[in-house]
Amino acid sequence: MNRKTLSVTGMSCNGCERNVETALKNVGGVTRVDADHTGDTVEVVVNEDVKDEDLHGAIEQAGYEVSP
Repeated sequence: MNRKTLSVTGMSCNGCERNVETALKNVGGVTRVDADHTGDTVEVVVNEDVKDEDLHGAIEQAGYEVSP
């Protein structure tokens, strides 16, 4: 398993955190998600076969942006 920290812009409340967490939990291979709107970060634990593009796509489809 791999742990990734993503910078996500656009989260401004607990509801935003839940939206991002739900979107990422729907990606196959994601085992744990913890979003923090105050730090603009999302901690994700994934199986090794999960691609960053899949994570970024889920976040963007939920209406948020992943910062480099």
